[in-house]
Amino acid sequence: MTDGTPPPGPPARPSDPDPPTSSRPHRAARLEDRFNRTIARWLWSRGWRTRVEPYVGYGGPGWVRVLARTVLSPARALDGVPSGEAPQDEPTRTVRGWRSLATAQVPGAVVEVRAGSHVHRVTSDRGGYVDTIVDADLEPGWHTIELVVPSGSVSARVLIVSPDVRTGLVSDIDDTVMVTTMPRPLIAAWNTFVLDETARRPVTGMADLYRDVLADHPDAPVLYLSTGAWNVAPTLGRFLTRHGYPAGPLLLTDWGPTNTGWFRSGRQHKLGSLERLMRELPHVRWLLVGDDGQHDPEIYDRVARHHPDRVRAVAIRELTPTEHTLAAGVPQPLPDAREAQRRTEQTGVPVVRGGDGATLGARLTPVLADR
Repeated sequence: MTDGTPPPGPPARPSDPDPPTSSRPHRAARLEDRFNRTIARWLWSRGWRTRVEPYVGYGGPGWVRVLARTVLSPARALDGVPSGEAPQDEPTRTVRGWRSLATAQVPGAVVEVRAGSHVHRVTSDRGGYVDTIVDADLEPGWHTIELVVPSGSVSARVLIVSPDVRTGLVSDIDDTVMVTTMPRPLIAAWNTFVLDETARRPVTGMADLYRDVLADHPDAPVLYLSTGAWNVAPTLGRFLTRHGYPAGPLLLTDWGPTNTGWFRSGRQHKLGSLERLMRELPHVRWLLVGDDGQHDPEIYDRVARHHPDRVRAVAIRELTPTEHTLAAGVPQPLPDAREAQRRTEQTGVPVVRGGDGATLGARLTPVLADR
């Protein structure tokens, strides 16, 4: 098992929903890799070592999707942390926004994955990410798997979805469960880089709505889909726990350059993630929850038109005029969002709207009972 400096030319992420058209990284990606290698060598010389940052994964009978990242940490940060625990995941920990993004990834690190009786060796990609499917003999429900590097091991939670499950929930995060008024740049920068994470506010009633869905469908998987960076996964996980949202995997993205350009496409990330869920869990029909401040109505409309039998309903949280102005510069939904919701309804997939979780819940209850 290796645990050293990043090798050149790491492989592409196996689940990237926006596959590159060239095997040669974009110039921006090459510059980023050169910068990261310089930082990694300097930190390594100062005694920093590789640790694994685990993310919540999911799977089905015989398989599990492993999500994690290999990053450098000072040796003192790993001292005294019991094996199996992640040093960044204390439930009461609070972190100012910019610290979530201050990481030094380790590409090409070998991670041993212990899932039930199966043991696998996987390698992190150019961003330090591990995103791969491995064999596992785990029964439906919540489990922990172990991720091991030479400096120690951590546990990652995984949800194994039973083939008998028929209902699942996919939720957007920004302005759906958390008030963020994205994506206006200055406000987004303030929310991301400056605010203490405890200053972020939940959307009223949404946690109650999700718990009500689980009360009717106890085995339903809940996944949180966002264009946010993987760097903030621990912060988001603590936010969801703090405000009573059901546990579930986060499906985030890497903000860095790709083989094709400076930034990844957030819309393609969401579409690719939803299409992947349709393939991996073909027995599940999904409740898709988002807001009308960005592109959720258009994204969900496309999924509903391609898979009308796989979408139970679409729930759209309506932003206030003030939130719309902060998010998009106008005090009402953009015409494309309204048209997308109309098209979705034409497929036979119900669409409900409301400004908070209580309103959405009241309108969803009869819809879900009929479907």
